[in-house]
Amino acid sequence: MKSSRFDRGQAAVLVVIVAAVLFVSLSAGVLVVGGRTIDRVRAQTAADAAALASLRGGRSAALALAQRHGAELITFTIGPIADQVTVVVRVGDTTATSVATDAP
Repeated sequence: MKSSRFDRGQAAVLVVIVAAVLFVSLSAGVLVVGGRTIDRVRAQTAADAAALASLRGGRSAALALAQRHGAELITFTIGPIADQVTVVVRVGDTTATSVATDAP
């Protein structure tokens, strides 16, 4: 069977379309995973800073540091041992917990 002159190059067009769809899909996936990773790191940094600050300044210091890092303070707990605080913060959909203590 002989191919007509209109059949030439159609496979190349299909390959370009498939490659473009794969590129867009992979790019979107990288953006989603990257955004979640950044939120997780920001949340943990905010939780650590808030917990350490609260050892000296209490809940208000934890709240101020969490907000400065773009996080929301979810819980602030003192104890169960003396001089220990537990802080939970949220950045976007990600939460992070940090525990800090002054005890030796």
